[in-house]
Amino acid sequence: MGFLRSVFGPSKDEIWQQVANEIGGNFEDKGWFGKEVLRFKSGQWEISLDTFTRSSGNNNHSTYTRMRAPFVNRDGLRFEIYQEGFFSTIGKYFGMQEIVVNDRFFDEKYIIKGNHSGQVKLLLQDENLKELINLQDDIQFSVKDDEGWFAKTFPEGVDELYFECRGVMKDVHQLKYLFELFSATLERLVEIDSAYDTDPQFKL
Repeated sequence: MGFLRSVFGPSKDEIWQQVANEIGGNFEDKGWFGKEVLRFKSGQWEISLDTFTRSSGNNNHSTYTRMRAPFVNRDGLRFEIYQEGFFSTIGKYFGMQEIVVNDRFFDEKYIIKGNHSGQVKLLLQDENLKELINLQDDIQFSVKDDEGWFAKTFPEGVDELYFECRGVMKDVHQLKYLFELFSATLERLVEIDSAYDTDPQFKL
């Protein structure tokens, strides 16, 4: 183990446990057949970090890191933020339109879509939130209404703040910034009256 650690560095579990210790979260390691999840409580919301595998056909499988947080959506707001070249997964389902937030750097770097341009622009007036998005090397950041046929269906009025990126994230600073991004976004959604500051009563 010492030799492997010297070659590949700390394992994902070691790093995620370190992040949990530093932010006051809880890392759940359920063994070979269970799911490893880092959970963090931010106000009324529980933010969870895990990995999953997606099949792209021809027996090709890719691992992704994802972060999720259910919340009570007040006005049905949907948005998706991703970098140029990243495949949009949800925009087409909601008829979302591309949005320009009048920040040249941000508009050039990211594709921003939403079903309520005014609220999305208001959300992204928060400079700290935009900086936290910029700190991620690869990002697909959105609000989703559920996770499809083979996953949990959310209760009425509950949606999910969602992030994913290809690969297993093992950078301590980026992981901590990602938790900060989720906390800041949820608080901002409450500020602009797009979310309720209440427990969604739903656990992933």
